[in-house]
Amino acid sequence: MELVVRKADLLRELALLQGIVDRKVTIPVLGNVLVDAEGAELRLTATDMEVGLRSRCEASVAKPGHLTVPAKTLFEIVKNLPDTDVRIEQDRAGVRVSADRFDSRLQTLPADDYPSLPTGVDEYRDVIDGASLRHMIRKTQFAITAEDTRYFLNGALFVLRPGSMSLVATDGHRLALVTVPRNGAVASGAGEGEEVRVLLAKKTLGELERLLAEGESEVHFSHTENHQFFKIGQRLLISRTNEGQFPAYDRVIPKANDQRVDFERDRLAGAIRRVKLLSNERSRAVKLQFEPGQAEVTAATDIGDAREVLLVEYGGPSLQICFNAQYILDFLNVVETEQVVLEFKDAASQAVLRPVAAEGYDYLYVVMPMRV
Repeated sequence: MELVVRKADLLRELALLQGIVDRKVTIPVLGNVLVDAEGAELRLTATDMEVGLRSRCEASVAKPGHLTVPAKTLFEIVKNLPDTDVRIEQDRAGVRVSADRFDSRLQTLPADDYPSLPTGVDEYRDVIDGASLRHMIRKTQFAITAEDTRYFLNGALFVLRPGSMSLVATDGHRLALVTVPRNGAVASGAGEGEEVRVLLAKKTLGELERLLAEGESEVHFSHTENHQFFKIGQRLLISRTNEGQFPAYDRVIPKANDQRVDFERDRLAGAIRRVKLLSNERSRAVKLQFEPGQAEVTAATDIGDAREVLLVEYGGPSLQICFNAQYILDFLNVVETEQVVLEFKDAASQAVLRPVAAEGYDYLYVVMPMRV
C-alpha cells in the first residue's frame, strides 16, 4: 500500500472512528482501524463487535492494499502533523506515516484477522431528517440506564410511523419521550398505519449524534433481523440488534395529574443547582414544598441546609414532593423553551415535566418522586 491523503480529510474520519474503537480490548485487532486503499479513495473501518463505522475520504493511491493500524496512535500522530499531505506507505516492518519532515513507523496486524462487517442493504426503507433525529437523541439519551445488567433498558426505543417518529428512554426511575413529525416522509413500501419499532443501543445513539453534528441533513435507515444500518453521507454506521423487550412505556405516563405549576426554566434550574449543593451527595434529594402562590426548594444534610422560594401561580393544597435534583436538571438542561410545566397528583405518584409552547415536537418527562 502507498498513498497520499490530505491531513484534514484523514483527521476528520479518524476522529469519528475513535468513539467506536474498544478501549478495553480483549481482541488486539479491535484496537486497530482497518485501512483499505483502492482507486481514488481511502476506506476506514472500526468496530467493537457491537457497533461499527465505515467511512471514506479522497486519496491519491499509488499502490492499493489493506492493513490494520492502532487507531488511537494513528489519530494522535495525524492530529499533531502540520497541515499538509500525509503519506502512508506499507513495508515489511509495518507502515510508515510521514508528512513534511516527520517520519514514523507503526506495527500492523493482519487485515485478514479483522472482523467482517455487513456491507449494508441494497435498499434503505426509511429516510429520516438528520436534525430531527439529533434533536431527539439529545432529549432522551440521558435517561438511559447506566446498569449493564439491565440490557433491555441500555438503549432507547425508536418508533417510526408514516407521519411521525418517537424516541423513548427510561432507567426505571424516569422516562423521556419525544415525538416529531416526519414532514410527509413515509417509509418506502410502508402501508398506511405501519409502524417500525427497534431498540437503539446507548453507544449507537452517541455515535449517531456525533455523525449528525457534521451537518448531514438525511439519514437513510434500514434494519435486518441482526443489524441496523444508518447511512449518513459517505459514512455507514452498523449496530447489532438488541433483542430485549422494551417496557410498555405508555403505561407509566400518568393520566390523572390534576395539579399544574408553570416555572421559568432558568429560575427553576438555578434554584435547584444552588440548593442541591447542600443535598445528600448520594441521593441528591431536594424537596419542593408547594403553598398558594409559591414553591419552596429545600435540601438539608448534616453539614447544613438551603432553601429558595420561587413565586408561582399555584392554588392547590399544601404539598411536598421530593425529587432527585439531577433528574430534574437533566430535563431542564435540554429544554429550549423559557417556560416549563410540572404536573403532579400527590407526593407518591409519577410527576410529568413538559416544555411550554414547544414548536415542532412533543416532549414529556416522567419522574418518580423519592421517599425520604
